[in-house]
Amino acid sequence: MSVPTALQAVLFDMDGTLVDTEVLWWQAAKEEAAQLGYLLSDADAPDVLGQAVGHTAAHLHRVTGGGQPASEIGARLDARFTALVSAGPRPLPGALALLDALAADGVPLGLVSASPRSVVDLVLEALDGSRFAVSVAAGETPRTKPSPDPYLAAAHMLGAVPDRCVAVEDTPTGVASAEAAGCRVLAVPSLTPILPAAGRVVVRSLAEADLALLRALAA
Repeated sequence: MSVPTALQAVLFDMDGTLVDTEVLWWQAAKEEAAQLGYLLSDADAPDVLGQAVGHTAAHLHRVTGGGQPASEIGARLDARFTALVSAGPRPLPGALALLDALAADGVPLGLVSASPRSVVDLVLEALDGSRFAVSVAAGETPRTKPSPDPYLAAAHMLGAVPDRCVAVEDTPTGVASAEAAGCRVLAVPSLTPILPAAGRVVVRSLAEADLALLRALAA
């Protein structure tokens, strides 16, 4: 049996990594919290940034005393976020150039998001989703980030070995998910700092990343 020695796939997070939607998700959560009489702060970031709608809705349900069902909070959060994203997500610096370089080299690409499918499809349309062979959205695996399930699913769909995949992430939640799956990680912090570690490289933007860096990280 041959041992894999090369980069087999690159798996991209979406919000805050490829497009500037992480700030829109924070805005949606902040608006929903205000409607519930709660002021969102940096202390809430671990339960908002990189998290799925259901997790953040449950958090807001809890911190506001449980007056409204988490399901109703989640439905409003979903609607708020979708409305903000539908105005047109803006690709972050270096994102499209990196996607094009990887596609030109024949590296399989996957999109792994904690956003609902409705939002993922909006972004895929804006980014020319034909670049991505597969995509995984919230609710399409038994558990979402920070569980490894989404990254394991994407790697399996691509026929790739997780430890020969590089995941590109912007939040500690996403990094935890990718590393739990066994992926190497290229971190591009958005709203929360991320430190370098074994199997993890941190850059300031995707404009600093290229195919050579990703291949070296996988090796």
